[in-house]
Amino acid sequence: MFITIQAYEYDQYSCLLNQFFHLRKQVFHDRLNWKVSLRGTHEVDRYDDMKPAYLVWCSDDAQVLYGGMRLMPTTGPTLLYDVFRKTFSADVDLQSPGIWEGTRMCVDEVAVQRDLGMDAGRAFCMLLLALCECALEHGVHTMISNYEPHMARMYRKAGAEVEELGRADGYGRFPVCCGAFEVSDQIRAKMQAALGVTAPLYSKFYPVRSFAAGLAVAA
Repeated sequence: MFITIQAYEYDQYSCLLNQFFHLRKQVFHDRLNWKVSLRGTHEVDRYDDMKPAYLVWCSDDAQVLYGGMRLMPTTGPTLLYDVFRKTFSADVDLQSPGIWEGTRMCVDEVAVQRDLGMDAGRAFCMLLLALCECALEHGVHTMISNYEPHMARMYRKAGAEVEELGRADGYGRFPVCCGAFEVSDQIRAKMQAALGVTAPLYSKFYPVRSFAAGLAVAA
């Protein structure tokens, strides 16, 4: 299932968040060699201290993480402006209540293959579709993300429409691009068709939370 974890739910879903922060270290520090902040075996930075929302893909009992990303409004501090400002031109204004930043998007390739029989490319596309659905439910019309150039083909494979606003070197092994991902009902339908998905991945109505057990159960 795909759910959002907000600040008041951090303790309840600490198991998933710990897995997410560890996965981020494996992907962005160990594999991509990005200059990121580490706290032990976790990749965590000051934006995580600002109580963002996290979109996570997890098992139905909310114990196993398959992937996730961090979501933040562009009306406040963001990686986009504070760290990756060189990836888009000075005349581009990306600060608006309807524009959100999606960062640290990653999937656990081993877990999705083991439990879901899905390869990493398909998993990434599914997470993108869930992001589109989530953004629509929260009144967001544009998602902004930074990514390495080779990932653009995954956006195309998922049926997403991403406009590259610029790119810059100096962040890791490869250039980093800044892309604007349009969010609309039309784009969602296009993505669903491209991926052969008919049922929503992300639901507006959260599953009932079991605070005693710290699990998510079907309503």
